[in-house]
Amino acid sequence: MSRVFNFSAGPAVLPEEVLITAQKEMLEYGASGMSVMEMSHRSKDFEEILFTAEKNLRTLMNIPENYKVLFLQGGGCTQFAMIPMNLMRRKSADYIITGQWSKKAAQEAKIFGDVHVIATSEDKNYSYVPDLSNLNVTPESDYVYICQNETVHGTTIRELPDTKGKPLVADVSSMFLSEPVDVSRYGIIWGGVQKNVGPAGVTILIIRDDLITDDVLPFTPTMMKYKTHSENKSLYNTPPCYNIYICGLVFKWLLKLGGTEAIHKINQEKAKLLYDYLDGSKIFHGTVEKKDRSLMNVPFVTGNKELDAEFVAEAEKAGLRNIKGHRSVGGMRASIYNAMPVEGVKALVDFMADFERRHTN
Repeated sequence: MSRVFNFSAGPAVLPEEVLITAQKEMLEYGASGMSVMEMSHRSKDFEEILFTAEKNLRTLMNIPENYKVLFLQGGGCTQFAMIPMNLMRRKSADYIITGQWSKKAAQEAKIFGDVHVIATSEDKNYSYVPDLSNLNVTPESDYVYICQNETVHGTTIRELPDTKGKPLVADVSSMFLSEPVDVSRYGIIWGGVQKNVGPAGVTILIIRDDLITDDVLPFTPTMMKYKTHSENKSLYNTPPCYNIYICGLVFKWLLKLGGTEAIHKINQEKAKLLYDYLDGSKIFHGTVEKKDRSLMNVPFVTGNKELDAEFVAEAEKAGLRNIKGHRSVGGMRASIYNAMPVEGVKALVDFMADFERRHTN
């Protein structure tokens, strides 16, 4: 077996321990006589998988009892529509735009009502997080929306905004379970799992009870109502059973490691290795202001497109895969999610140092 170090932003690296367990259980899960892929979602075996996954997620995130956990489909782009459909009762919402994903969310929400951009870092290509300490929250808005970790641009909102009593809705896709979080500070906290939790096909949404109502926009389809999925315990229709099973294995892996506190320390160690090298490099440099740097997604450039392309090509051959930056930013990006081992980041830094030696006088 020859596995590479996969720095993809998503679908992304998964823990080897999880993959080995899935391999062992591929033909038969427990004493069921069948693979999870073959199970009815109405079976006791799958209900056990689903409810155990939820229980372990609640433990990992210390989710309060007045929040529901929903396992949904459709990815982030579907949530960009579901959120306003379910929450924009007065057809008004505030959006903080710090990168591509919050911008896309705001554009989609405009279909359903008035979108007020109350802070943005677009003036410097989303290379920083704007001051969120004293925002002009719109009095009639139904919620305030953020993407807490921007996967493309590599920024993280460290201090949550004061929403003046409005529910805070946060996309945490690329930082899900990477550090401790106080769920009670959010109205909705959600993420597509394919970046830091599991395989593509599942979106986990954690929502405060009072936000689950019948008072949604009148044209909202049954499948797009949070109440539909809450009342049916994420089993209204056939869920992505196998993908939820893998997420459940990841939750068990994290609990075994010591939870979000333990993985946060490892993530800080990995990020420090890479950022320290970038800060001392003669040819590589990061693209994000230091105070706003993500622990998960690290974009960097040389300032020379030809040299960037050469680095990406050589890295690929060296087993450092999917290091190319997003097309809207260019350069390189290393996504160093929970499952990326420290050894992978060390291998990347060593390769960068060797590349730099060969390209400086």
